[in-house]
Amino acid sequence: MRTRLRFACLSLTRALLLAAWLLALPWLARAQGMPASSSTSSTEMSAMPQMDHGDMPGMAMPAAAGRAAKPATKVPAGKAVENPVPVPSTQTPHDMDGMDGMDHGSMPGMDHGAKPATPMGPMQGGNPPPNARSPDYSDGVGHSSMQGMEMADKLSLGMLLIDRLEAFHGRDGDGQSWEAEGWYGDDSNKLWLRSEGERSRGKLDDGDLEAFWNHAVAAYWSTQLGARQDLGEGPKRSWAAFGVQGLAPYRFELEATAYAGASGRTAGRLRVDYELLFTQRLILQPELEANVYGKDDPQRRIGRGLSDIQFGLRLRYEVQRQFAPYIGVNWVRRTGTTADYARQDHQPVLDRQIVAGVRIWF
Repeated sequence: MRTRLRFACLSLTRALLLAAWLLALPWLARAQGMPASSSTSSTEMSAMPQMDHGDMPGMAMPAAAGRAAKPATKVPAGKAVENPVPVPSTQTPHDMDGMDGMDHGSMPGMDHGAKPATPMGPMQGGNPPPNARSPDYSDGVGHSSMQGMEMADKLSLGMLLIDRLEAFHGRDGDGQSWEAEGWYGDDSNKLWLRSEGERSRGKLDDGDLEAFWNHAVAAYWSTQLGARQDLGEGPKRSWAAFGVQGLAPYRFELEATAYAGASGRTAGRLRVDYELLFTQRLILQPELEANVYGKDDPQRRIGRGLSDIQFGLRLRYEVQRQFAPYIGVNWVRRTGTTADYARQDHQPVLDRQIVAGVRIWF
């Protein structure tokens, strides 16, 4: 009797468990078909600062891979039908463009390719606003009336440079010498003056004065056309002159001039100098000068060919930029027929001179 009762209870328990499992089966099937909700909603994406999703064509913003989907919350079987779990939308952010009635351009931070009001230029980002600067940054303001402050290329300026004003002591005796130049004009055309010479024993031994039209032909280079007048002992020769001057590579100042005079006389002069800065005020200036002539001129004691070569070293200190005293040494070497004339006049062929002077410019 007891055995039958136990068998009846066991059968009833199995029947109840089977009925409960059958009732819960529909809810479990629905829960398994639900997709996991995204960890990043479209509202959170639109709130990201400085992120314009409309300017990123074809760029979808899927949920972060590092975050796991939240499991569905288990509810009792009896309430599964009354309160169904809402299914989240599977649309991606770029699918929102196809939603009817949605104005994405009005949503803050969401600009999906709205066309600008003004056409964009090729390299300028569109037309300038009405209050933009003028192309030359003048804003309609004319040039200043202050004298010397104009930036025009046609402004005329002038300068006078006394490069050497010195006394010397050498084998041939003591004396004084000079070398100066000055110009006036604009950047393209100038009146250019040059002069050099020396005197000893109270009289002018040799010198010249030159005047040129200086015309710029390239950066740092110009041509010169003018005349030269010889001074000192002997006849006063006159020459037509043509030359070039400028700044050679490595900052060498160069002057090369050709001369043509009466009776078929020709001559040439080459001068090169350089400034070596030990400091901003202490400067060593080497200078080389060579003179050649096409024919003998016994009256001025000048021979044909290479007449003389001069090389000097002068160390100056610029107390001010416009005033610099200096000391140095200068070598003079006479060659060819000019050296023969020097021997006849009892003058040295090679003369070494100790010099001291001042450099001034205005």
